[in-house]
Amino acid sequence: MPRHVLGKGFIAPSDKLTIASIGAGGKGGDDIGHFYRSGKANIAFLCDVDDRQAVGSRKLLPNAKYYKDFREMLDKEGKSIDAVSVSTPDHTHAVAAMTAMRMGKHVYVQKPMTHDIYEARKLTEAARQYKVVTQMGNQGASGDGVRQLLDWYRAGIIGDVTEVYCYTDRPIWPQGIMRPTTAGTIPPELDFDLWLGTAPQKSYFDGLLPFNWRGWWDYGTGALGDMGCHIIAPPFQVLELGYPVSAECSVATPYFENWHRTIAPDSGPIASHTTLVFKGANGKPDLKLHWMDGGIQPTRPDELGANEQMGDGGNGVIFIGTKGKMMCGTYGINPQLLPTSKTKDTKVPQTIDRVPGGEDGHYKAWVEASIAGYGSKEANNLSSRFDIAGPLTETVLMGNLAIRSYNIEKKNAKGQSTYPGRYVKLLWDGPNMKITNFDDANQYVKRTYRDGWSLGV
Repeated sequence: MPRHVLGKGFIAPSDKLTIASIGAGGKGGDDIGHFYRSGKANIAFLCDVDDRQAVGSRKLLPNAKYYKDFREMLDKEGKSIDAVSVSTPDHTHAVAAMTAMRMGKHVYVQKPMTHDIYEARKLTEAARQYKVVTQMGNQGASGDGVRQLLDWYRAGIIGDVTEVYCYTDRPIWPQGIMRPTTAGTIPPELDFDLWLGTAPQKSYFDGLLPFNWRGWWDYGTGALGDMGCHIIAPPFQVLELGYPVSAECSVATPYFENWHRTIAPDSGPIASHTTLVFKGANGKPDLKLHWMDGGIQPTRPDELGANEQMGDGGNGVIFIGTKGKMMCGTYGINPQLLPTSKTKDTKVPQTIDRVPGGEDGHYKAWVEASIAGYGSKEANNLSSRFDIAGPLTETVLMGNLAIRSYNIEKKNAKGQSTYPGRYVKLLWDGPNMKITNFDDANQYVKRTYRDGWSLGV
């Protein structure tokens, strides 16, 4: 029915985007709310493997049809779906998104876009192949803060950036621990086999859901995967970074008694410091990007007052340039030149359009771009479409590859444990997705899926 028949202020059903949401609780429920408030989305289908998580969304959208298996939903309802939102644990992002894209559906995928580097590369390629509109859920990419930082950088205020520090107080869930050996009782509302999806067949244990899966490598991507797409995104956009050429890290290790440390290869570390190097382009110097988590922070810049807050307190980014410095918090919020007194006094041209609604507009922008279609101005202007989000996700996961390589164990001739992935710089061939100087690290480029699951490429 056309808009004029309905009257002023009404949106015709044909002008709305029909969305199926895979993941209806937690962050999925939050995403659904943003799409709903855009006024241009018809969320007609909901899917969640855990009925407990879906209660709120089903109450908000009583007419939406509900499924537990996204494959069944897409198979049965595909003709009625325009777009799919994926808000599941990290290990299911790629298979759900790829299934939808191969059907020609536009996709919105929560951060990190994928669980491993290979998946990110393939989803980026698939977005172009299937000509679908894409967006990753790092909403700060659409915020005004990142654009202000970009305006300052383009104006040459801080010169060429040679070093960036990104830091977070995450993890705020248990990490650096051994996986429980006692199986828990699977809640009756949860289809745990479906929840496992691509992950190895292992027992359910108490406390895994709904939040702490983030700390287990089988399902999550640790502090770096959780916050990296929010905190590394500003320098990635401002400095137009590509693939890193090397990665090295140090990892905090807990000791359970003198000289005896806990090696927990199934879980992310309690804290880490990773350094990624990017080759300078067009005569610019190489860039070192530092990632620090677990509450580790860089030294305060001399230009920052003794009582001034660095970043947003627990998280932030510091850009160190040849002429000056600037900083911001998570999502690029509260951008500041250093010393901060320069912020109000510095006026530069606006070089990039702001997204209406800023961070909240990140969702509506994708809805409108999906309605406009692949290749439209709206689609090309999205802040985190997969040709942007894919390389960013690969960079984040490159850090995790270094962190996981730290605990690769080998036995020497005397039967003693050695860890050859420690205290080395891993050299990365980005175009070919390969570590060239420590082959054992390449096992983390691409996961082996559980039987019955495939990326379809």
